[in-house]
Amino acid sequence: MKETVIPDTNVILRYLMKDAPEHYVEADAFFDKVYEGKVNAVILECVIAECVYVMGKLYKIPRAAISEHLIELLNYRGISNTDRNDLISALKLYSLNALDIADCIAAAKAYGMGAKLFSFDKELNKAFNKLNKDK
Repeated sequence: MKETVIPDTNVILRYLMKDAPEHYVEADAFFDKVYEGKVNAVILECVIAECVYVMGKLYKIPRAAISEHLIELLNYRGISNTDRNDLISALKLYSLNALDIADCIAAAKAYGMGAKLFSFDKELNKAFNKLNKDK
């Protein structure tokens, strides 16, 4: 049975940003194994949220590019998240709206569960309703 690893935010950021050479080498080797399916990895939703926050605020990366990079990572063969589709939906929603990533995750999880979303945020409700119309 393959080992499952949970990478933290810094490992993902060093891999995607390539800004700390000594850490990038290790992160790249790890994600090469994940890409090939030799290692199973689970990327927690709190880690996705923190990556989005840091990439947007610190690195000033546009929403669409943040989503694209993280969706690509979530599609690696060794990613074994049971909520992969929800996280991908959340990232797509994030790239198309001015919503916080936490709201996008809540909407995508509610949608994935077939649940209703209870929110006072009109923009979030609009985005959630659009998800349901696009079924």
